[in-house]
Amino acid sequence: MDTESLHLLEDGLRKTMSAASGHELDASLADLGWLEMLDEMPETAIPLVFRLLGETGAHAPILNDVVLRAAGRAGGGTVPLPFTGGSWILWERSDGPSSALGNDIPVHRVDQGDLVPVGAGRHALGWWLVGASRTMLSLARQHAVDRVQFNRPVASFQAIRHRLAETLVAVEGAEATLWAAAAEPDELSFILAKAAAGRAALTAARHCQQVLGGIGFTAEHELHRHIKRALLLDGLLGSSRELTREAGAVLRTKGFAPRLAQL
Repeated sequence: MDTESLHLLEDGLRKTMSAASGHELDASLADLGWLEMLDEMPETAIPLVFRLLGETGAHAPILNDVVLRAAGRAGGGTVPLPFTGGSWILWERSDGPSSALGNDIPVHRVDQGDLVPVGAGRHALGWWLVGASRTMLSLARQHAVDRVQFNRPVASFQAIRHRLAETLVAVEGAEATLWAAAAEPDELSFILAKAAAGRAALTAARHCQQVLGGIGFTAEHELHRHIKRALLLDGLLGSSRELTREAGAVLRTKGFAPRLAQL
């Protein structure tokens, strides 16, 4: 796909996600040819679509499609997915009430399902986490620019600048890791990419909440939705803490550490 076509696709997807979420967005993405994109150009579709989900704050159960396709099964359905702590969840393709995070996403705990390949799913979640992290950083930055204390924007205070800078470094590093994993896809690359993205999202949540202060906790401000979403996505298919330990186990088995990216 050429650059102009990619920009047009991104604009169309962003508008769609800004106008719909949940089951409605799931149907809209199907009409836009999401499953065909996943089959024909996954290296473009997965980063683009899942990053935009994070940036817009929308959600759709399309992680099911990524995992099902990786398992050689048809998309459009659901599949039990491992969650942190040894539990399993089902991301339903409906807008029914949820058992998690205040009905934000139709996710329910289920009994353990069949083992399915999760590498591509971890890669997709990594991009979703990066997109959410960038939006949290943007919200915090704008607040720091607009908020005035002692006749100065709080963005001029060193403590605020350090928090924003640390968040940006974490997000940029996670995105680079995701691109490196896409270039050389294997189990360890996807583990490290998802772990880096989860850790970046948790860093963004912590620092951006501190920058916004009390307003970041309110229902009127959108930061809290992105934080809750990041907590859920980090735990799905293995949390950053669990995946770091899993990567260590893989490295011990291999006996060497492969180069993840050429610097």
